[in-house]
Amino acid sequence: MVKLKSSYRCSSCHHEMAKWVGKCPDCGAWGSVDEAPMLAAAQVKGGGQRAAMLPSTPATPITQVDGHATHANPTGVPELDRVLGGGLVPGSVVLLAGEPGVGKSTLLLEVVHQWARRSESDRSLYVTGEESAGQVRLRADRTGAVHERVYLAAESDLATVLGHVEQVRPTLLVVDSVQTMSATDVDGVVGGVTQVRAITTALTSLAKASGIAVLLVGHVTKEGAVAGPRTLEHLVDVVLHFEGDRHSTLRMVRGVKNRFGASDEVGCFELQEDGIEGIADPSGLFLQHRYESVPGTAVTVTMDGKRPLLGEVQALLTVSHMPTPRRAVSGLDYNRVAMVLAVLESRCGITVGKFEVYAATVGGMRMTDPSADLALAIAIASARDDRALPTGMVAIGEVGLAGEVRRVGGITRRLAEAQRLGFTRAVVPPKSGTPPPGIKVTEVSNVSDALRAMARPAIVR
Repeated sequence: MVKLKSSYRCSSCHHEMAKWVGKCPDCGAWGSVDEAPMLAAAQVKGGGQRAAMLPSTPATPITQVDGHATHANPTGVPELDRVLGGGLVPGSVVLLAGEPGVGKSTLLLEVVHQWARRSESDRSLYVTGEESAGQVRLRADRTGAVHERVYLAAESDLATVLGHVEQVRPTLLVVDSVQTMSATDVDGVVGGVTQVRAITTALTSLAKASGIAVLLVGHVTKEGAVAGPRTLEHLVDVVLHFEGDRHSTLRMVRGVKNRFGASDEVGCFELQEDGIEGIADPSGLFLQHRYESVPGTAVTVTMDGKRPLLGEVQALLTVSHMPTPRRAVSGLDYNRVAMVLAVLESRCGITVGKFEVYAATVGGMRMTDPSADLALAIAIASARDDRALPTGMVAIGEVGLAGEVRRVGGITRRLAEAQRLGFTRAVVPPKSGTPPPGIKVTEVSNVSDALRAMARPAIVR
């Protein structure tokens, strides 16, 4: 049973004692000891005892909590605000992870520049532990991110960083990177588990106590995961992954965790020599503009999070003189390409076993959405017979092993995006709902029906 007992606490130094005394034994104040009732729980398993003290601040009904005190402030970078859920919340901690050279520092330098331009009361502090202040200034000159309210500090000691925060009093703090920071009072090597956890905890406490928005840069492992302990992702409020191919200018910020918004949003950027720029309409990067259709190409609409993206799938078949024909895949799942080839040969009678098959996407786009299966099957069949598909048509649907075309999510949003970009026809799975005006929809239940719907009956053999 839980019973009520009393303890005594000094109102000056909050020292606790078991009985009342006239003079506090800790601070020496007279008459400052008052009774502080507390709840003592019964004996627990293991012989321990847990005591519950009455809080100094009572719990507040949720209806009386001010929800406007933690509103998001736009950073000035719309694509990043899209992923963050509107902007940075005061007192929040955001972890941005990505491979070396992908453009993390360039993006954050643009963020601190736009943040400083918001108002005269907004200051941003950029702390770098990997570069000198001069190197950051050179990048800022190149990208046009120089502003008088952007402060730079090349420091790797946590205590010194906290001192810079006291002097500058910024509303935005960027730490590049958390793995290069060190705390002298914590054991472990720089970048180790103990150091990273302690530094992140200290910066999180700073953000919550002062209301400063904190952006942390994190390294990634060979597998692409955030380096450091798993608790690092639990300590912060938002986790973002910055992705991109070194051979392409396209960069994507993908939300993994977000306490203030959706965690499946994607922001698109283009990395250029003079900085990084957000792309509000990235579908144009993934479509090959041409005046006439080419055999072996098909357009589909994939969903990256909640964002519909149009992409072009290309296929090329050539007669092979090798015992085992080659299969080369770029931007697509190799296993799904092999499955679609098997379905075409087994269910549709299209012989592809003696051909070398090359399948790829345009613009460096990576399609992991199964909804691209139908477009891939149509592109392969088109390349097999060297017949171009009708212009202005998209194909959306997942292909099963029985040759059936399965429904996919967000079909209405996909079709609306295709119609916005000028496509007038679509081949979709059955029972896909009412299409948006301006686009003609043909529902198909299997791959053979889809090939016939492309107005190329000779494709099916």
